[in-house]
Amino acid sequence: MNVLIKPVAALATCTVLATGTFAQSTVVPIDNEPAPRLIVEPPLPGPLAGGVVFIPYRVENLRILPVGGPAARNVSPRVGHLHITVDDLAWQWADYGQSNTIILVGMPRGEHKVLIEVVDAEGNVFTKQMVTFHSPGKEVQP
Repeated sequence: MNVLIKPVAALATCTVLATGTFAQSTVVPIDNEPAPRLIVEPPLPGPLAGGVVFIPYRVENLRILPVGGPAARNVSPRVGHLHITVDDLAWQWADYGQSNTIILVGMPRGEHKVLIEVVDAEGNVFTKQMVTFHSPGKEVQP
């Protein structure tokens, strides 16, 4: 029995030390993390021709999660969400999903723009991008 105890104890000690070292090397202080990045593609032409706007995007160096408030300020890796504004309207919506696609349906005919902002858990903007497109939708009657 004593013959097995020493190797098992040594293995357990190495595992604990290796796990501790690995965990410490993967945690990055929030100040040292790379800035969040937003990559937005133009609307997909096929659906757009049918009046539906699919805007593909991806976010790097930030996890999109339904978390808010100052307690999330120092979570690492960073967390946040999207703010989306259409045609400079006075209102916007927050997107906490991870679909990587913004979908707009029923856009009237004409030129439109969509502002996509990557924000932290408190709504402070990290980065943003504007997408413009022409919708073949129905003409709006005054």
